[in-house]
Amino acid sequence: MASFPQGFLWGGALAANQSEGAYLEGGKGLTTVDTLPHGAHRLPVKLGLEKRFTLREDEFYPSHQAIDFYHRYKEDIALMAEMGFSVFRTSIAWSRLFPRGDEQQPNPQGIAFYRSLFEECKKHGIKPLVTLCHFDVPMHLVMEYGSWRNRKMVDFFSHYARTCFEAFDGLVKYWLTFNEINVPLMIKDLIPGYPAENIRQDFQLLHHQYVASARAVKRAHEIDPENVVGCMIGGGPSTYPLTCDPKDVLLVQEKLQEGIYYTADVMAKGAYPYFAPKIWKKYGVNLDITPEDVVDLQQGTVDMITYSYYSTSCATTHPVTETAGGNLNMGPKNPYLMYSEWGWSLDPDGLRYSLNEYYARYHLPLMVVENGLGASDTLEADGTVHDPYRIAYVKAHVQAMEAAMADGVDLRGYTPWGCIDLVSSSTGEMKKRYGFIYVDKNNDGTGTLKRYRKDSFYWYKKCIATNGEDLT
Repeated sequence: MASFPQGFLWGGALAANQSEGAYLEGGKGLTTVDTLPHGAHRLPVKLGLEKRFTLREDEFYPSHQAIDFYHRYKEDIALMAEMGFSVFRTSIAWSRLFPRGDEQQPNPQGIAFYRSLFEECKKHGIKPLVTLCHFDVPMHLVMEYGSWRNRKMVDFFSHYARTCFEAFDGLVKYWLTFNEINVPLMIKDLIPGYPAENIRQDFQLLHHQYVASARAVKRAHEIDPENVVGCMIGGGPSTYPLTCDPKDVLLVQEKLQEGIYYTADVMAKGAYPYFAPKIWKKYGVNLDITPEDVVDLQQGTVDMITYSYYSTSCATTHPVTETAGGNLNMGPKNPYLMYSEWGWSLDPDGLRYSLNEYYARYHLPLMVVENGLGASDTLEADGTVHDPYRIAYVKAHVQAMEAAMADGVDLRGYTPWGCIDLVSSSTGEMKKRYGFIYVDKNNDGTGTLKRYRKDSFYWYKKCIATNGEDLT
């Protein structure tokens, strides 16, 4: 008997802004991610602490070429097919379809590109899982309207989403609205002295995204009742109390309510949770919520829960002597875990735990749509890449998923991040590699862009071919 159910979706994940490149080709407009430089200024610009609206000649912007997936997608999809993918998660660049973001008519070149991409997937028997907004908002919407702080964004996104559902009807059935939509609620904990006004604005912009997502879900179901639309949450309920002090336990509960359940409850249950007023009072938030918003949220609940899982974190009320690294995992180190080169804890048991917690709370199908190990890989002279550490990581997490399903969790698919090496979102590096496929490109943008199969490529191919049974 197979470890995983028949029809389980095995695949991998990329994002347009980290893979496509061709940042102004085919009529595409400039996006927020296109203004993120490599180097020390990247994070301040990304978090909006350093305002950037134009490009600078003395800086390198990794997204402008990325790994050139825009021109190489047929080659890359063929490699995915060789691994045996049944699902491929990617995103649509909003500005390829609407260069400014507020046009009425889409850019036909953008439509043609994505139709060709999804048709290529279909040719190989691969189901696209498509994210509508993966952190890349058309720059014009930022400059003209202030991005998601402005309620007009709900209408712009709704028009964009409807265009996608109609243009790619019959080619795409699995959709995600916003990537890691809850991340703004975590930023305040990562940046000392994060302005209180920014926090209040973050809650309002998220409300606009929740409403936009709900409207998109409704529209997707109207266009094709078979469409499956999910939310995508950054991380899961996988923060641990550092000690058994009840105050640590209560602190973790508070962090999960704010960072995870506040968002997931709205999207899966159609209303703000009971603890939302407590959070609003804490941060001085007075949300602009219309009666129409309430109806939209009620009627636009998602069909599945998807999330990214890389590692776990700890929280404590006690003094901390040693902290962990990683994008969203700042806090005390867990003494029971090992950590990666970039400071991420290695915790497959946390995946099983988070899957159970999500399923217990929402009773909706789940997908793990990001999971992987960022590491420095070495391309050998003979074109091989030996990455036993990545095999060990993925193997342990596949076993954790198997255990969660044995617990009774309804898990439908797995798309490790990024199945092909790509530009790191947090650092803009190429050195931080996740893929089963090596891309010859360096942090400074040099390299041939040639693809090479890593040892993990062949391991994952075997894992898929045996439906998770052979993990040797």
